[in-house]
Amino acid sequence: MKKLFSVLKYTKDYKKYTALNILFNILFSIFSVFSISLVIPFLDLLFKSNLSDYQLIVSKGEPIPGLSMKGIIDWAYYHMSFIIIGQGKAQALILICIVVFIATLLKNMSRYFAMYFLAPIRNGVVKDLRNKMMRKALHLPLSYFSDERKGDMMSRMTTDVIEIEWSIMQSLELIFREPLIIMISLATLIFISPYLTLYVFLLLPVAGLVVALVSKSLKSRSAKGKVVFGQLFNIMEETLGAMKVIKAFTGETFVQNKFEKVNQDYNKISIGLYRRADLTSPISETVVLGVLLLILYIGGTMVFDGTGGLSGAEFIGYFAVASQIVPPIKQITLAYNNLQKGLASEERIEKILYAENPIVNIPDAKKIDHFTNKIEFNDVSFAYHKGDTGYVLKHINLTIPKGKTIALVGQSGSGKTTLADMIPRFYDTDLGEIRIDGVPLKEIEIESLRKQIGVVTQESILFNDTIENNITFGMDTFDKEKVIEAAKVANAHEFILKQPNGYQTNIGDRGGKLSGGQRQRISIARAILKNPPILILDEATSALDTESERLVQDALTNLMKNRTSIVIAHRLSTIANADEIIVMNNGDIIERGNHHELLMLDGFYKKLCDMQSFK
Repeated sequence: MKKLFSVLKYTKDYKKYTALNILFNILFSIFSVFSISLVIPFLDLLFKSNLSDYQLIVSKGEPIPGLSMKGIIDWAYYHMSFIIIGQGKAQALILICIVVFIATLLKNMSRYFAMYFLAPIRNGVVKDLRNKMMRKALHLPLSYFSDERKGDMMSRMTTDVIEIEWSIMQSLELIFREPLIIMISLATLIFISPYLTLYVFLLLPVAGLVVALVSKSLKSRSAKGKVVFGQLFNIMEETLGAMKVIKAFTGETFVQNKFEKVNQDYNKISIGLYRRADLTSPISETVVLGVLLLILYIGGTMVFDGTGGLSGAEFIGYFAVASQIVPPIKQITLAYNNLQKGLASEERIEKILYAENPIVNIPDAKKIDHFTNKIEFNDVSFAYHKGDTGYVLKHINLTIPKGKTIALVGQSGSGKTTLADMIPRFYDTDLGEIRIDGVPLKEIEIESLRKQIGVVTQESILFNDTIENNITFGMDTFDKEKVIEAAKVANAHEFILKQPNGYQTNIGDRGGKLSGGQRQRISIARAILKNPPILILDEATSALDTESERLVQDALTNLMKNRTSIVIAHRLSTIANADEIIVMNNGDIIERGNHHELLMLDGFYKKLCDMQSFK
């Protein structure tokens, strides 16, 4: 049961609204039963044939209502008798209608205000969850996203959060409103006829047992459906992001078939889930109706035989109140089903919220605001998955002095990018340590560390925003003149001015409105504006044509002036002037030196140069 209502923990920041929702749900429950219970004394009084019956009730004097059901009914009997004696039954009937109308109005107003105060809880929790998930996603290490599908994560941040919203609404109703209506109704039934109510207590658990059996597998089926929906979301995300490749390789049919297969799987799971969920409500309603019909028969027999002290009016009122048990039982059934689906969503959401993040600041981490000496790799080894014996980097020892350009070359998969990614602490070492100016990276505050580093990758990561906002990404304030200056250094200013709105031109999804060379120069301008002392250039020109490469290379040369640079390159002509070239293979440093020294070794680097016809 504790797990069943665990989704309510998300409402802790909305205690005021939760309390008001509970209060009005309680009032709704009371007025719901009260408006029906009024039928009993009214019917009983209206159908008394002798005036002496009413006079006898009045002669006893006005009773004190109190808080008991009997006190309220005796008080109502007295006043109705007084009105009938003085003004007739027609006036009493008018009063009956007014009282029932007021009770119904109060019931519906309570229902409205309960939902009114539930709205900020539902939407607030959705907002908070999405904020928490985005905050967590932004702080998780890159290794986490290597194992997770982006589409599945997007599914958790959208559809799973909506399931939590519905679960919260259903939980509040399942705990406070529906059970209260049932309890008040049962209390009223006990007061009217304890004997007849005994049958209700004996028969109603049958409905609960049937609901529990039908709903048993909803949680597991729902969890499976969400996994498949995540796969569907992932295919959509990949398809929309790779449309050019799909069309170029005439892969439309392949992608469509893959999508339809997963969509069909999701369709089958969803049909089964809805059928099972939809089955519980009619079954529970049918069972409860069967119980009520049995009560109708037993109670009718008691009235006919004159046994059990039950009048006809009391029995009509009894059955009217008993019938009020059916809707809340039906709602509890639906709420229970939604809670099962909500629990499956909660587990998927918490997989992100409670994901371990090993790359965090230690207590009293040191802030750095400059780089003065060198970067050191001391016997560094690293594997992407902890416990793996196959290290991606193996016992790396490397010193990068300030102001020097160090090039990393080697075949794909040799560990070049991984080595560079260790410097901004995208990954942490498994063995050994990395130091900047003698301070271990793990002792440096992550944000201050990354402020000292600029990164330009092979794929230009741009956002669907203006050119200016892409260049100034991550900055709260900036000088427009410095933005223009950075664009000029990056050889980007000229083509930016030719855009329809200059620096305020929107460049589309991932910068799709610009050429590859233009996107890369925007990325370089972004790095120049940041003005970091350390640069990481990861194959920044490998995907460009000759003309674009020349412009970008000129921009990179401008960017690298007076900076410490780590350059990853497959095109060896771009790193011939590096101060030191590190040749890597299978996670090891196998050769090192400048261009001419490595050529003299006649080793692996020489073979790479020969393959590219570069001397």
